[in-house]
Amino acid sequence: MEATKRGFFGWAWLITWSGTLLLVLCQLVLRFVPPPTTSFMLQSPYPISYQWIDIDKLPSRVPLAFVASEDQHFPAHFGLDLTSITDALTQHDKGKGLRGASTITQQTAKNLFLWSGRSYVRKGLEAMLAVSFEVVWGKKRILEVYLNVAEFGKGIYGVEAASLHYFDKSARYLTIDEAAQLAILLPSPRKRNPHDLTPYLQQRVAWVKRQMRQLGNDYLAPILND
Repeated sequence: MEATKRGFFGWAWLITWSGTLLLVLCQLVLRFVPPPTTSFMLQSPYPISYQWIDIDKLPSRVPLAFVASEDQHFPAHFGLDLTSITDALTQHDKGKGLRGASTITQQTAKNLFLWSGRSYVRKGLEAMLAVSFEVVWGKKRILEVYLNVAEFGKGIYGVEAASLHYFDKSARYLTIDEAAQLAILLPSPRKRNPHDLTPYLQQRVAWVKRQMRQLGNDYLAPILND
């Protein structure tokens, strides 16, 4: 019996470390190579439209719109916004459900390797991957991958595919208003369309644009010029 136990734990240890090593190798490769697909693309019930664009080809207003909308502390945190996580857990303990508290880094980890839905298991994996992304990739690469793998509609992945689909032009030519319109499609891209915005979403676009002005055009310069 003791030998069986040792064998079981030995295999469990081997599988755990093999999985960890595989994830590390994937991260090292994806540090330089555009992801050919993602977990969310593989799970999508819709035909996939996915087109990569280097972040250096985008005007700074495009990444700024998403940082303003999704994660204004992105340049400062190390993958996790601890204040938001604590608030979310407190709300859950009060019986109000487990709301999102994900940074851009966490969203990138989820989109690449995990699944939708809210649970402590997924959040834990998401957090571990986010920290490792910060170490292996750095801010610029995280933001680049995020912009290219986020979902913007039914089967539409990446800001370039979204810009071509909704505005019939490359994301290189998006205006501030158009960038903000794409940013507010998250986190419900399959239910939103920049050409059919509700009054609430129109207000959200205006809010994102105000946040962009307050943050300033050079807010992401230390990241983008790295």
